[in-house]
Amino acid sequence: METLKQRRTIRKYQQKDISSDLLNDLLDSAFRASTVGNMQVYSVIVTRDVERKAKLAPAHFNQPMVQAAPVVLTFCIDLRRFSKWCEERKAVPGYNNFEWFVTGSVDALLVAQTFCVAAEEKGLGICYLGTTTYNPQMIIEALELPELVFPITTVTVGWPDEEPAQVDRLPLEAIVHEETYHDYTPEDIDRLYAYKESLPENKQFILENNKETLAQVFTDVRYKKEDNEVMSENLWKVMKKQGF
Repeated sequence: METLKQRRTIRKYQQKDISSDLLNDLLDSAFRASTVGNMQVYSVIVTRDVERKAKLAPAHFNQPMVQAAPVVLTFCIDLRRFSKWCEERKAVPGYNNFEWFVTGSVDALLVAQTFCVAAEEKGLGICYLGTTTYNPQMIIEALELPELVFPITTVTVGWPDEEPAQVDRLPLEAIVHEETYHDYTPEDIDRLYAYKESLPENKQFILENNKETLAQVFTDVRYKKEDNEVMSENLWKVMKKQGF
């Protein structure tokens, strides 16, 4: 519990390798995570090679931790392996659809998070890369992913070379709903976001971006509607190209 409560994202790593024994043990433990139908419709691509990491970097907007981390893990939806098993056993698979794309996403993300918890307990640091679904085609090409295999999240892993401050989180009451969903009043929003909006670093974001509110930093600068729509269209297109 203490490890979970004290966790923080690590983007700077020591120039120290992660042994194959440790990495494989962590992955093996992660594969005990819950999975729909005990089908394990996911795969994990382990990238250690310097040149291969350099090929992945542009897909992640050249964030430095991609090439600096000793290990980059790409967690993929994988309906290819299970479908091939079905075909080899005189069964007709029906998993090349959106339902199983979502199911595979759930499976892969459960494994990814279980891996991260196990890795942090061993003293390793991790960083999730949300950019995986921004440029999936570039990752598919770099990792030579065939049809029915799709990258859904990426995690950089290494021995920490920093101890950053923890970032803020919303209070429990902002997220937990008892029995049914309880919608938020304007007063609720004011109260629940008061701490986040009071932080000096967030006030600085507002000034730096010449905005009125922190929300505008998100909507007008960080995650703009037009960008979201372009990426959504591309995600759908690449998903179809991969056979879903």
